[in-house]
Amino acid sequence: MDFINRYSLSDKQRILTHLLTFISENKQQKFTRIIRFRTRYITIVLEDIYQPHNASAVLRTCDCFGVQDVHIIENKNKYEVNPDVALGSAKWLNLIKHNQAENNTTSCLSGLKEQGYQIVATTPHQHDFTPDSFPIGKKFALLFGTELHGLTPEAVSQADQFIRIPMVGFTESLNISVSAAILLHSLTSRLHSSDVDWRLTDEEETDIFIAWAAAVIKKPDLLIRKFMDNP
Repeated sequence: MDFINRYSLSDKQRILTHLLTFISENKQQKFTRIIRFRTRYITIVLEDIYQPHNASAVLRTCDCFGVQDVHIIENKNKYEVNPDVALGSAKWLNLIKHNQAENNTTSCLSGLKEQGYQIVATTPHQHDFTPDSFPIGKKFALLFGTELHGLTPEAVSQADQFIRIPMVGFTESLNISVSAAILLHSLTSRLHSSDVDWRLTDEEETDIFIAWAAAVIKKPDLLIRKFMDNP
């Protein structure tokens, strides 16, 4: 569906209107309700996760809290969605895999910084924030590492901010899917009640709506090309 990007916003809106004629009214209403809470103000980055069920649980969390984009860094470990854990959430998200560079961590984080994201490492640090104190005035990428080793030194060195979940027990860390759920619940709740412009642009909303429609229609690319050739 990457060919959609060559069209103007007005053409995309026409395409979306056409695709919606193949979708039930109930499904359309559900899409409309859910997309109001989608955001790219927050994004998630998973660095070299080797336990696919945990990463797949993070996808479910992102869908539940409206985070549209998930960046997956594959240095040593290749990630495949676990369908029994993700429960279909992957098809409603944008999964961006980083596996082509010599150092995929640096490539991914540098690219996000160029897009205006601050990189927020989820690891204890002497200058860290909690979910309640973290400043939400600039869009940010939450960076998670593996359960065993955490984030790599390369990732930590490129972080702009650090965030931790306060704990009072003997165990020093949480499962990444649990950590992601706690952080996203707190941070999205704060965004929703703030004056921060966290919502999608009109074009982003249209692009995502088209992708969702395409996920439930047979051969959507052929329908789109036929429609645009014979509008």
